[in-house]
Amino acid sequence: MSETKIIERRYGLVDRLIIGLDQGLSTLLQPPAEGSRPNPAAGVDELPLTGDEKGLSRGLMRVNHSGEVSAQALYQGQSLTALDPATAESMKKSAVEEVDHLVWCEQRIRELGGHTSYLSPVWYVGSLVIGAVAGICGDRWSLGFITETEHQVVRHLEGHLQRLPRNDLKSRAILEQMKQDEAHHATVALEAGAAELPGLVKRLMQWTSKVMTWSSYRL
Repeated sequence: MSETKIIERRYGLVDRLIIGLDQGLSTLLQPPAEGSRPNPAAGVDELPLTGDEKGLSRGLMRVNHSGEVSAQALYQGQSLTALDPATAESMKKSAVEEVDHLVWCEQRIRELGGHTSYLSPVWYVGSLVIGAVAGICGDRWSLGFITETEHQVVRHLEGHLQRLPRNDLKSRAILEQMKQDEAHHATVALEAGAAELPGLVKRLMQWTSKVMTWSSYRL
């Protein structure tokens, strides 16, 4: 038996999940200073905001940061269990873009004098497991989960863009780029053969999203 085959057998699903969990928590606890792409808010004017407006922006951006924590974990979990190497590689690429979103949101939260959600590790672990289970169900279902997730995220971002204070141009620039990226992720998953999820699964996803949104805004 070759050395390569021995190494492949050592790292089973549980091992890979542990490695993914370790990498994800490292990102949360020690996030990179910069993303792989320039922050879309760089160079955008910082206009004056009232105390209430800053509080609203902080809460909204904290929710978006939590969403990106979950999205990153979801992609990592699915890439660990994807059967098709091309599908796994595509998910890894999307996960890198989610790290960009994570960095941008955290930078903006700090600029607004806020903090990221204290529940971020909970969102990460839960989403990693969900992503891994989705991947085990098969690539078509895993891709379908991504498609529905990204569609819900796009609608969520549209709502936040409407709620943001008029003068918060920096947060708006970040959310606009995130919306564009998430729509692209959904398109990629559809073109790769995503299956349509049952209505009950979609409703459960919406309910879970509401719980995370309510909690992250406050915590």
